[in-house]
Amino acid sequence: QRRLVESGGGLVQPGGSLRLSCAASGFSLDDYAIGWFRQAPGKERAGVSCYSDRDSSTWYADSVKGRFTISRDNANNTLYLLINNLKPEYTGVYYCAATATPYYYCSGNRYEYDYWGQGTQVTVSS
Repeated sequence: QRRLVESGGGLVQPGGSLRLSCAASGFSLDDYAIGWFRQAPGKERAGVSCYSDRDSSTWYADSVKGRFTISRDNANNTLYLLINNLKPEYTGVYYCAATATPYYYCSGNRYEYDYWGQGTQVTVSS
């Protein structure tokens, strides 16, 4: 059974940093496209970053470029999202997700993903 478990969220002051983790089990992350999504209060879930081995590509939403870095630890089958210089508008529940199709292309569209974690709350506030 494929499972994704996020961790690393919390309450952080503006300008701070966080590293979110997404531990996968039941499948290997390096065989699928994997992404991070954020659901802000009262808004729909939206893609912030993704990675795919299909073409070794990464993608970042315009609003997070230069502040977010996606990475993967194959040995630990874990996906990370490093967030620097946090802003209040980054508040929300962060989810990691994986596609069901192997070697799928990188996409910020949540409907392209089939497996989801439970999410981790990030709150940016002074």
